[in-house]
Amino acid sequence: MEVRTLDYHTAGEPLRIVTSGLPGITGETMLDKRRFMKEELDHFRRFLMLEPRGHADMYGAVLTGPVTPDGDIGVLFLHNEGYSTMCGHGIIALVTAGLEHGLFEAAAAPLVRIDTPAGRITATAHYDSRGRIDSVSFLNVPSFVLHEQHRVDVDGTPVDCTIAFGGAFYAYVDAEPLGLEVAPGEASRMIHLGRKIKECVNREEIIRHPTGEPDMNFLYGTIFVRQGVEPGHSRNACVFADGELDRSPTGTGVSGRAAIEVHKGRLKSGEILKIDSFIGTRFEVRYRETVEVAGIQAIIPEVRGSAHICGEHRFVLDERDPLGDGFLVR
Repeated sequence: MEVRTLDYHTAGEPLRIVTSGLPGITGETMLDKRRFMKEELDHFRRFLMLEPRGHADMYGAVLTGPVTPDGDIGVLFLHNEGYSTMCGHGIIALVTAGLEHGLFEAAAAPLVRIDTPAGRITATAHYDSRGRIDSVSFLNVPSFVLHEQHRVDVDGTPVDCTIAFGGAFYAYVDAEPLGLEVAPGEASRMIHLGRKIKECVNREEIIRHPTGEPDMNFLYGTIFVRQGVEPGHSRNACVFADGELDRSPTGTGVSGRAAIEVHKGRLKSGEILKIDSFIGTRFEVRYRETVEVAGIQAIIPEVRGSAHICGEHRFVLDERDPLGDGFLVR
């Protein structure tokens, strides 16, 4: 077996993009394609995401054909536990890599229409004076607050969180009461707390996407928020999948953050939130319009960030290798 990839990072978070070596992925919708890959091709995810070829915090993307008449490309996102429904840092890296390396054709480039399991994403590449892609912005799926305040018990400590959707569901938690600065030295503690909070919320089975799609009904991660000293500035740390700690501010996460700020009346149309990751990299987010999702008020967020190439890989599987299926050390 041989698989080739392009590796990029967006604000420090990796994206391993498969360019060849996978069989075709079938399905009428992107959620169908997600189910097909999970059931039939999951060994490729493990091969590329887990050790010894990946690591506990690796992230990946598999390109598919679009499922809409005007779509340019479809994408499935992979991680150490399985498959996400959307990924903002992945969109930024995918558009950058796709246009720089001709991975797909975009009829209206630099605008790219992308089909994801969460819905349609419309991205735009922005170029510098030398004709290089400087950043990518994208209009995300409708994002909204599901539960404004929800309390869970974490090892005897009450923790308040807001459940919001930005392409996936997250529990947003104020970092200050937990004594978190949202800094690199707190990585282990944030992973521990993030996993505990996610486990508690998922156990209560309160996550229901208003459209009724059952494959969306799960809490993807926990996001710790530390407010900055300047208006409109804050830090995010997102713990998702099986204890992955996002190095970027999390594109779907900042979309949910924007929905929360609009819900609380603290963000007006066109105003920009500047959200840093726990390593100090930044995304900007604002919202373009308000919409409704099955009776729930939502927004269309616009997220902007930059991605850079790390390398190209040719991964091979020795038929004698006892670790071809990968392993995870956390």
